[in-house]
Amino acid sequence: MIDLKDKVAVITGAGAGIGGGIAKAYAAVKAQVVVLDVDQDRVAKTCKEIADGGGAAFGAVTDVTHDQRLGETFEVIERQFGQVDILVNNVGGELGGRKPFSQTDARLWDDLYQFNLKQVFSVTRCSLPLMAKSRKSGNIINISTIEAFRAIPNSAVYSAFKGALTSFTRSLALELASDGIRVNAIAPETTESASVVTETRIVPEHRDNIANWIPLGRFGVPEDIAGCALFLASDLSSWVTGTTIHVDGGALAAAGWVRMSDGRWTHRPLITGSGYQHH
Repeated sequence: MIDLKDKVAVITGAGAGIGGGIAKAYAAVKAQVVVLDVDQDRVAKTCKEIADGGGAAFGAVTDVTHDQRLGETFEVIERQFGQVDILVNNVGGELGGRKPFSQTDARLWDDLYQFNLKQVFSVTRCSLPLMAKSRKSGNIINISTIEAFRAIPNSAVYSAFKGALTSFTRSLALELASDGIRVNAIAPETTESASVVTETRIVPEHRDNIANWIPLGRFGVPEDIAGCALFLASDLSSWVTGTTIHVDGGALAAAGWVRMSDGRWTHRPLITGSGYQHH
């Protein structure tokens, strides 16, 4: 039912993790995928995996936070493909900035802004002229987080920028609707990626609790997010714009409730400490 043949899809941070999963999923349904990442080895690896699977991938090594390099990259994309049909803004992260707000400073604020919001503005603006050539069928998908929809202690600045991404998604969707460009977001819970290896993040004595912490019994994998990204990029979602889909195993709906080993539910702490490894 999903066929992205003749579509050009640009995915930022596509060298691994969620971005890599989306790139491979798009290539599997015949999209021409631009694998955009700052890490050359990761770009090469993802492109090879796509090619080995019979797909078409074009590698682009660039830093999305560097406007000049980004502009040059999109000039190359224009020469190579002439258009962009799908953009996935996947890059983002806490940058090791999980600490009380009183211990943060302006440099960290600026870094988090550059990495989580400004580069989304820049990549999107670079894409729009090429999307105008896609015959009124453009698609922008922003990868957010459920932390944009619930409080997260010691990450107030990161959470603020992710909340801003939600509003950007909604407002831009209205602005571009008459051009036939849809804008949506995906908000995942903790998902395996190059920077997040869920198994090793949890202290050994608490790993049996993972099945109880998430209502659907596990953390996410890139394929979970890729499935949603496929839906949003396809005609199956042709009347969906300005919204965020939570891909979180039910974590946000649980609102702090967790399942105990005997099957009952509680919102009281079950363990001592956070359960996470601290490095």
